[in-house]
Amino acid sequence: MTEPRTYPQGVPSWVDVETADLETTAAFYGGLLGWTFTEATPPGSEFRYLVAQLDGQDVAGVGGPVSSAPSSPTPGWNTYIAVDDAEDAAARVEAAGGSIVRGPADCGPDGVSVIAADPAGVEFRLWQARRRLGAQVANVPGTWNFSDLRAADPSAVAPFYTEVFGWELQDAGATTLLRQPGYGAHLRDTIDPRIYERQAAIGDDGSFADAIAWMEPAGDGERPHWHVRFTITDRDAAATAAERLGGAVRGRLDTDWTREATIVDPHGAEFTISQFLA
Repeated sequence: MTEPRTYPQGVPSWVDVETADLETTAAFYGGLLGWTFTEATPPGSEFRYLVAQLDGQDVAGVGGPVSSAPSSPTPGWNTYIAVDDAEDAAARVEAAGGSIVRGPADCGPDGVSVIAADPAGVEFRLWQARRRLGAQVANVPGTWNFSDLRAADPSAVAPFYTEVFGWELQDAGATTLLRQPGYGAHLRDTIDPRIYERQAAIGDDGSFADAIAWMEPAGDGERPHWHVRFTITDRDAAATAAERLGGAVRGRLDTDWTREATIVDPHGAEFTISQFLA
């Protein structure tokens, strides 16, 4: 039996989207990324939660108020960062100049969640896992690839994240690679024993094994936020499908490594799809 995927402290472990209409949102992502959904809503809760799966493996979440709830969330994707102790991590956030928006909230046997914000007000989530360990498959078509911190001033908030999570920064030109020391070794010892061999084959010294996110300046007129990327097989076919399913394509970008498109779902949540080139 394959062991479940786990995430050390300081590594992004989960993503979910909040929406006012779970049914149409689930239909959109199911049609676009091939997800199916299982109910994960506690009895009596005013907030309904669906776990998205690909081939039976947890990949993301979709949440929103039940019909009787008095208010609806602003649509958007959230990134969760794994922590060993939610209360301790929340205290570190505040000590480093960030703030706690909500929590820690006990989610029963699944874990403990915290909504936090960095000193610039950009929200992110903390997740202390119990039963629900995080995304069980990533970086394959139909799943989460990376989250990017798009900051108004990356140099101003970088010290906050290094203090709270111990991240290291690696200059990559227009962007900065965020690394969690030891993550590559964790992957080697758990789910990816050949990670360093593959990196050596393409000339990398192994440092990318510790990569956990990117940081870059927010674009002109862009709201600073944690941005989510999903891997797909064919960028153009996926973009066409997104429009057919009620979404919109805001832009396309070709790089040396990827063909990308920025997509907005039918309720306004923005994300990127990336086709990796061989």
